[in-house]
Amino acid sequence: MSIELPLPSSTQNDPVDLRRRHALKTGGLAIAFLWLGGTGAASAMISARRQPGDTAAAMADGNPPFAPNAFIRIDNEGPVRLVMPSAEMGQGVYTGCCMLLAEELGVGLDQIKVEHSPASDELYGIPLLGGQITGGSTTTRATWSVLREAGAVARSMLVSAAAVKWHVDPSTCTVERGVVHHPKSGRSATFNELADTAGKLPMPDKVQLTDPKDFKLIGKPMRRVDSPDKIKGATQFGIDVRMPGMKVATVVACPTFNGKLASLDDKAARKIPGVVDVLRLDDAVAVVGEHFWAARKGLDALVIEWNRGENANLTTQQLRDAIADTARNGKGIVARNDGDRPQGTVVQSEYQSPMLAHATMEPLNCTVHVTPEQCDIWVGTQVPMRAVQESAKITGLPESKVILHQQYLGGGFGRKLETDWVEQAVAFAKQVPYPLKVVWTREEDIRHDRMRPMYHDVISAVVDASGMPVWYGYRTSGGSVLARFAPGAMGKDGLDSDAVECVAELPYDIPKGHVEWIRHNMPPGIIVGWWRGVGPTHNLFVVESFIDELAHRANKDPLQYRRALLQKNARALGVLNLAAEKIGWDSGALPPRVGRGIALGSPFGSHVCAIVETEVTPQGEVRLRKVVMAIDCGIGVNPSSIEAQVQGGVLFGLSAALYSGLTLKNGAVEQSNFNDYRVLRINETPVVEVHRVINAEPPGGLGEVGTAIAAPALANAIFAATGVRLYSLPVNRDLLVQNPDALKSVVTAAAPERRDIA
Repeated sequence: MSIELPLPSSTQNDPVDLRRRHALKTGGLAIAFLWLGGTGAASAMISARRQPGDTAAAMADGNPPFAPNAFIRIDNEGPVRLVMPSAEMGQGVYTGCCMLLAEELGVGLDQIKVEHSPASDELYGIPLLGGQITGGSTTTRATWSVLREAGAVARSMLVSAAAVKWHVDPSTCTVERGVVHHPKSGRSATFNELADTAGKLPMPDKVQLTDPKDFKLIGKPMRRVDSPDKIKGATQFGIDVRMPGMKVATVVACPTFNGKLASLDDKAARKIPGVVDVLRLDDAVAVVGEHFWAARKGLDALVIEWNRGENANLTTQQLRDAIADTARNGKGIVARNDGDRPQGTVVQSEYQSPMLAHATMEPLNCTVHVTPEQCDIWVGTQVPMRAVQESAKITGLPESKVILHQQYLGGGFGRKLETDWVEQAVAFAKQVPYPLKVVWTREEDIRHDRMRPMYHDVISAVVDASGMPVWYGYRTSGGSVLARFAPGAMGKDGLDSDAVECVAELPYDIPKGHVEWIRHNMPPGIIVGWWRGVGPTHNLFVVESFIDELAHRANKDPLQYRRALLQKNARALGVLNLAAEKIGWDSGALPPRVGRGIALGSPFGSHVCAIVETEVTPQGEVRLRKVVMAIDCGIGVNPSSIEAQVQGGVLFGLSAALYSGLTLKNGAVEQSNFNDYRVLRINETPVVEVHRVINAEPPGGLGEVGTAIAAPALANAIFAATGVRLYSLPVNRDLLVQNPDALKSVVTAAAPERRDIA
């Protein structure tokens, strides 16, 4: 469902000058960075124009007669081939990118064959992230202009080819479904027929993009281009790769972080039918089999002794104590400072967020064939070029001899922004002459994740006599992913902008504030990574829980409290009002122990409001009754994908808030599979309504928006139902068991500090 707003003047259909590189707005994305984390910035980026590497890429792709840029391939016969710059991991970007290109090219989605792009920062680097990276909800924002321009350039050249052939003015020609028409003479020619001539023409300096009012594809609900093959089981994910002579391996690594292999007895494993070999690294062992089951049985038969290292006795509580000490005593790096805190009543609370695993549906896997001349890698990855670069280091081959064959990803969520499992597979494959597929078990996947950091946050506000904030303070402490992943993108003063996204700038009209980040380094070997929703996921939980707390402390309705703070922010107020209207916020009293919680935010260049309705049983179980989402993501390329992304994102976030958290005992992760790292099950999943504010603002991000806003909406609903304020996640059901005092006082999780200071 949607509501209409007037289109602003930004929809004017001005010519696009391709001689000028357009600046891209980040739209609030804090993890937008230049690719400075390794060998330096990429030499070029995604472009609608021909680039130096285009010729070689086209030659490797069959040398089509018409390849005007890195994305479009038209042969003398067959469908238009579109090379996708980003990875498809379930978020629907292949369909969205196809729509952008096809809209301006003048073809239907049914006339397109989609191809994975090769690894190339030069041709497929995303400007918002500075490399060929799929993450941070950036794909549509980063390709919105470039891919449309690329389609328009190709269309212009094809029309010019027809005009040359017919000796007519190009402006008298039209394009429809891959055919150029000259209405006056009745002549027509297909793109295939024009490919040779078009390929020899110069590229136009300027092209005219389609006026939004004339869009035929963009803004229309379209079926995903990758669905038909998925439905019939024809889609090849990384785990589906089959190669002649291929063997299959599964691995076990030291259970503790930074631990090493001490000794190995593999005699029993080698006797198991189907076991081919046993391979070693300094911290892991792989059993190779003719098939996975033989490898797995062989793995179970190994007798291994590990040197568990300096983390052998590490526990979750030790990690918690250490980060709490950093939060209280560490030196903060200032992200925002509007002056000294004014006098008045100070309300302060502390929040804790756990380490999280990614738990993608497809466990980590990678197929590698290393020869003296070349290394071929078949994998689904969010960072193709980084995988190539790291593999080149391991094999000693030049990067040009490392060929990455991109596959569909069965979920990414940030886990596949890493390359550790690819590096491990290459190191094992380097030891054997045959193609080797390495598949991690689910247990290995969860226990050796690049986990989301834990956080400790102290948030405060000075409130006036009516309970409204006039100043807010925020101290957040946690590990820095950015410092490892792209150290050149850190602020000059050492600030990790991702750590303060959605808190350094609030949607609310609060006159002053002070925000700082205190970096906390985890023990050696514990490497933290980006998790779906990155910084906003944890920051919005803290901010929106606290705003709700301030509203209740002031004896004000949480909806009205937020409305009063959003009078200068029309887009944020719009999603708040839309969500409240659709759930019927003022429709009357709810049953006992049923509550509704609001959360609002502006992550990833979009604006979102979630309202969760939940019931808490007397035994403390949380039952999700309904979720209403209101989203303003600007121009929506594919409304069907928007709905699916928001629904999937919020359910992912609710799963984490309700059940997920990694804990350590004796230096090892305790969780192992979906039995103890829970996700929502079908019978637990609520109805999720998605309502859109439709306007012509530039597109915002979507893939992580729902995840980032889910936890605070749930926590606020639980408070509304029980009076229990949750200061840590995942939800502690012991606190929610009904008792005589439950509705009289605020109960805190993990004894965090909360105080009012006169």
